[in-house]
Amino acid sequence: MLLGISSCLEHSSPADWAAKHVALGLKCVNFPVDYLAGEDVYMAYKEAADKAGLVIAEVGVWRNTLAADPEERAHWIDYAINQLRMADRIGAICCVNVVGTPYGPRWDGGYRENFSSELWEMAVGMIQQIIDTAHPKHTLFCIESMPWMIPSSPDEYLRLIKDVNRPQFGAHLDVVNMITSPERYFFNDKFLDECFTKLKGHICSCHLKDIHLKEEYTFQLQECACGEGSLDLKRYIRLAEAENPDMPMIIEHLTTDEEYAESVRYVRPLLCPPEGSPMLITSEYVSGR
Repeated sequence: MLLGISSCLEHSSPADWAAKHVALGLKCVNFPVDYLAGEDVYMAYKEAADKAGLVIAEVGVWRNTLAADPEERAHWIDYAINQLRMADRIGAICCVNVVGTPYGPRWDGGYRENFSSELWEMAVGMIQQIIDTAHPKHTLFCIESMPWMIPSSPDEYLRLIKDVNRPQFGAHLDVVNMITSPERYFFNDKFLDECFTKLKGHICSCHLKDIHLKEEYTFQLQECACGEGSLDLKRYIRLAEAENPDMPMIIEHLTTDEEYAESVRYVRPLLCPPEGSPMLITSEYVSGR
């Protein structure tokens, strides 16, 4: 697998950005700028990644391409199209978003209507529009699995892939986002097996984090750093490696660059075989001091 982090790390230039990822022993990156930065800027980051031997794993969209307001929706669909075009130009593995919602004030929030047939049809059409307009030749467009909007299960993801019916549509697997019940939490080893069995051949990138059951009533789950929860991380990594020896696995949702470095330190011994040679990861690598 190719280990990466969602942080772009504090950096002063594209070369510095790439060097700090290499210093952490990482093999892939999330792209730190969008297409609005301009071609000169984003190509400089691509060239820095190439020179450092870093794979560009993900280009993010993170906009509400199903916004209730038609003008806003069109604006963010156009943004996603241009992000996918840039992702294809720089050779990214995938360009990823969540499906979004028109049904409430939070664009990635949970609402009953998120599972309606109306939203399903809107989502399928939106994904097809983005792919058909951008015409990517290498990069896959993905919708990240989510707890309270589609796709929230491997079966929903399979159905979405079938209905979108585009070879440029791939699966972005965030297992923690789909652990939403006692069964999936306590038997997450079996749920991991289910995800990789059902989505075999479609998964192009994974997020790497952990999940913890809080003691308060009622059933409350909390996302946490790797090693602070109950997810079978070794099994997750082995399954990802079996799916693709070069599968990107991106550590995400930490606060500081040092927290990311600490999480990398925890995860690296779990890799099989360990990526690269052993190294000491210190705060000096992260801060640039």
